[in-house]
Amino acid sequence: MPPICQLCGQPTETPSSCCWRCRRAPLAIDGIRSVLLFEGEVRQAVHLLKYRYRRWLAEPLAQLMADYWRAHPMPVDLVIPVPLHPARQRQRGYNQADLLARAFGRMIDMPVETAGLRRVRHTRSQMGLSAAERSENVRGAFSYQASQKGVFDMCGRRVLVIDDVCTTGSTLEACSVALKAAGAASVWGFTLARAIYRGGEQPRSGGQQLPA
Repeated sequence: MPPICQLCGQPTETPSSCCWRCRRAPLAIDGIRSVLLFEGEVRQAVHLLKYRYRRWLAEPLAQLMADYWRAHPMPVDLVIPVPLHPARQRQRGYNQADLLARAFGRMIDMPVETAGLRRVRHTRSQMGLSAAERSENVRGAFSYQASQKGVFDMCGRRVLVIDDVCTTGSTLEACSVALKAAGAASVWGFTLARAIYRGGEQPRSGGQQLPA
């Protein structure tokens, strides 16, 4: 099993606390962890959940995340899903990250906040973009608004941001920047799968669970 970067969580062939990308330009997030590589049956399941309206898949996929969490917990006290832009959510009908976060939070008995973090700028798809382009694409795209009734105050919170897939970590980082600006003490990212990023040090090792 390959080691992983202790910051961005990507598998690396060179044992080190951080990969070359994070040594050169560390992400503005406390850490990212993923359960599986985004290949084979995992890729198929995520596509069915995300694009084919198989919402019921959120439960078994969140169970994989909960099982990983119990073995490798992170220092957090609140779960928040990566939000979709309202226009994209209306088009799709639901947010797969929201479904995963709600199921995951219930399984590990942790509160889930689904209203405060918002995508305030409609961004283009991250597919096909370089790491630098991905980062620029989502820069300033998120904001945390705690003025609504029932929304958690971020002051001192240790937040876990949930998404289905992580590629470079740019989206999770952009969420972290917004949450820390709102007062969060720390922000970790947690995804079901980690995609192979050709610009990094990710070996091809399909179907494997990633180390902690």
